Amino acid sequence: MDKPAVSLTPVANNERIQSLDVVRGFALIGILLMNVEFFNRAISDLGSGIPATATGANLWISYFVQYFVTGKFWTIFSLLFGMGFAIMLTRAERAERGFLVPYMRRIAALAVFGALHHIFLYGGDILVSYAVSAAALLIVLYGRTKWILLAIALCIGGGFIPNMKWLFGMAGGLAFFGLAAWWLRGEQRMKRFGKPTVLAFIMMIIGALGLVGGVATWFIPNVPMEGRVMIPAMGFALFTLGYLTKRTHADKAARPWHLGVGIYCFSFFLMTVAGASQYYIPHKPPVATTTEEAKKLREQDAERAKMRQERKDLIAKETAILSKGSYLDVVRFRAERFPEHAANEVGFATILIGMFLIGSWFVRAGIMERARDHLPLFRKLAMYGIPIGVGMGLVGSMIALHPIPGSRGADGFQFAQGLLMLGNLPASLGYVSLVILMLYSASPLNKVSVLAPFGRMALTNYITQSLIASTFFFGYGFGNFGVSRVDQMLFVAVVVVFQIAFSHFWLSRFRYGPLEWLWRAVTYWTIPPMRIKNPAVAPAAATAA
Repeated sequence: MDKPAVSLTPVANNERIQSLDVVRGFALIGILLMNVEFFNRAISDLGSGIPATATGANLWISYFVQYFVTGKFWTIFSLLFGMGFAIMLTRAERAERGFLVPYMRRIAALAVFGALHHIFLYGGDILVSYAVSAAALLIVLYGRTKWILLAIALCIGGGFIPNMKWLFGMAGGLAFFGLAAWWLRGEQRMKRFGKPTVLAFIMMIIGALGLVGGVATWFIPNVPMEGRVMIPAMGFALFTLGYLTKRTHADKAARPWHLGVGIYCFSFFLMTVAGASQYYIPHKPPVATTTEEAKKLREQDAERAKMRQERKDLIAKETAILSKGSYLDVVRFRAERFPEHAANEVGFATILIGMFLIGSWFVRAGIMERARDHLPLFRKLAMYGIPIGVGMGLVGSMIALHPIPGSRGADGFQFAQGLLMLGNLPASLGYVSLVILMLYSASPLNKVSVLAPFGRMALTNYITQSLIASTFFFGYGFGNFGVSRVDQMLFVAVVVVFQIAFSHFWLSRFRYGPLEWLWRAVTYWTIPPMRIKNPAVAPAAATAA
């Protein structure tokens, strides 16, 4: 695949796809809207929903961010990352230039950026997640079976070493990526059963067994309710995926988005089903019939209480350090937490890889490069994606506001969260489509193009947002930690306006943002020209679709 005789070079400004820069700028606004809360709240409290103490305007802002912003914009950035991968690959193929080595350097540089960002500025970094997921994408697209199996075996063996159990999770992730690679690139066929792929047949058989076994559990005493619900749900999901694979696998060009949607929906469908079962099925506390069972129940209760207390203690510790600690205290705390953060990235990558595949398909199919020719598709995505995606989250919010007494998930939080996450995919596609429709409209809405320079400097602006916010909110800076949600939104507005203006100013004089320049230098192992020779001739917005 690599041809070292000819090197890959940075993309020229006139080769850029303007719509991607505009969408990237739009996504940066959403990222700050989401992240600003956790410059005023412990990262350890992430996923807990709207604080119970929120009232008035603060409650309405929290509600808006939770259901119209949260989860939508890291999803958009994941799509954009997949698109960027596909653009780089497509340009390399057209020019018959090397791709793999520059892209591996690109991933490594992104991982370094992410680690430094996490430790020195903000514990909610997502760049490391993208770097791990980008490496996983290479496995899915190019990994060879024998090497994947060898890596899985080494991880399993290493997992038995003391303090190395995290390698078991790595092995599970590699197995998942291997299956995804088989689905995406495998052409194995069976002569019977309508000639489905082997994987489709396996999924349908396991799914059917799960459905039958799940029904049987309802007639077997003492089976936990979780098993009675989740076994048939898993069976249904696998059978459905197998059937869809049988129907769609022949369309090789469409496989990336089929696989991406399947990966995303499978995970959050199971989460939603589990939450629904806890919400609707009455909870019957387990009753011990023997001394041994009673002891086991007491131990389980004690372990759950211990975990809850440890989480409370961690949130309290982080809050105290961020609000009152020195910069050294904050860095030390984040550095100690980073290994755990990094170890969990393989699990998150199983979700991100789906979004990467969808994003790459949009580029490989020529949709983003010829966006104007595909406006009918974007209209459909906006028309259906936004109301369906956001609507699922709003339905979840109604569930969370109407608890059912006696249920195991009385507050409905997991059910609501599952619906929210399921809806993030159509909502994010709808948001992207809406921005593109605005960009190509004949109305004043096309002024959304003002976001293009902001998006072109996405890495610089993302890191700078953290630098500004950490300095403004944390105790070692101006000490405004814990301000109201209203004040947080005012902060976002000021920072975004400043960054948009600065991006226009900077790119009227330079070809790249500072960190973009450094990233390109590492990626292509060359020193890209930075300064524009004649700024008056090459304004910042000189990007072409």
